[in-house]
Amino acid sequence: MNGTNGLATKNQLPPPTERIPLLRWLKQNLFSSGFNAVLTLAAATLIVVIVYGLLRWAVTDARWDVIPANLKLLLVGTYPPELLWRVWATLYTIAFLLGGSARLHGGLIRRVATAGSAVAIALALLPFPLATRGWIAGVAVAAATGFGAAALATLGRSPRRTKVARRVELVAWVLSFPVGLILLNGVGGALPVVEGRNTWGFMLNLLGAVVGIGLSLPLGVLLALGRKSRLPAVRWVCTAYIELIRGVPLISLLFMASIMLQLLLPASIRPDLVVRAMVTITAFSAAYMAENVRGGLQAIPKGQYEAAYAVGLNGFLTTILIILPQALRAVIPAIVGQFIALFKDTTLFGFIAILELLNISRSVLGNLEWRGTIFELYVFIGVVFWALCYSMSYVSRKIERSLGVGVR
Repeated sequence: MNGTNGLATKNQLPPPTERIPLLRWLKQNLFSSGFNAVLTLAAATLIVVIVYGLLRWAVTDARWDVIPANLKLLLVGTYPPELLWRVWATLYTIAFLLGGSARLHGGLIRRVATAGSAVAIALALLPFPLATRGWIAGVAVAAATGFGAAALATLGRSPRRTKVARRVELVAWVLSFPVGLILLNGVGGALPVVEGRNTWGFMLNLLGAVVGIGLSLPLGVLLALGRKSRLPAVRWVCTAYIELIRGVPLISLLFMASIMLQLLLPASIRPDLVVRAMVTITAFSAAYMAENVRGGLQAIPKGQYEAAYAVGLNGFLTTILIILPQALRAVIPAIVGQFIALFKDTTLFGFIAILELLNISRSVLGNLEWRGTIFELYVFIGVVFWALCYSMSYVSRKIERSLGVGVR
């Protein structure tokens, strides 16, 4: 009897208190053995020392006033101050279209527009000159105006009105690219041409990235399709181009475009140095983009082709409507990775006398007042590039998740 009661009492004991999940994770991953515990403590000590040193430098020794004092030079270089309204007009146009797209599509685009407006408002609160703060705040106002305009255009949520609004939106985005370039550069007559295009600072990095991304993707798709063509001449030409460009460093192609090309072409048709640089980086990126797209095309099973032919689609429609969308969907990470690499490669423009952000920062150091602020400038440049590259990566992940990339 006593034994039975003892057994029942033993079985009815409350379970032992579970360990705190954080402590269990630390024990399993960082302190699972004596050797791992020593490595963890050593690494933690090293990290603390480095972080403490960086924070102490950033708070006590760094001269951050070099950034606001030279912000205009870093962002737009020697762009004439009286013509800066063109830059703001271009930004306002993009913000207006982004706000309209946020209203028409919602989801990721709305989050991007909201984040951009929030950043603009936060920057407008910084101690810039009052006029500059007003221009910056105008970006958020333009986005809100675009949102409101799209809301009025689709008032009542009529499917027909929404369809028309989205067509207008697409045309506006397509036209914004050449209109923005013309506005920034100018044309003869009513809009004077802005000289010194190779000294525009960070704006050259953005222009190079926008032009390269906008043109390298369609060129890469055409090259990938041409490499898989059944026509030998088309296949050989595309293959030769891809392999030749991918086998040469970008810096050598930039030197060829800046030095050798002007020796081969007559002076009457010699393109501008910035144009040559953008064409070069676009051609270089298109070759790598073609291989990314070709990988996606090879991942499509043969049954997709057979199903398309079975419903009466010809080869062109099969490629455009069935194969290519699936191929691009499968290689979104590789495509966005190429976009990020292209954006960072624009810093190589400095080797051919184009003063983009990284190169124009050296002119700031030429001022005796800012001598010794190289680390502050490089930290600022690194933060700017990281923010934009991370934004592209974040948008890519959201697109992959919405399309179900990698989900079986």
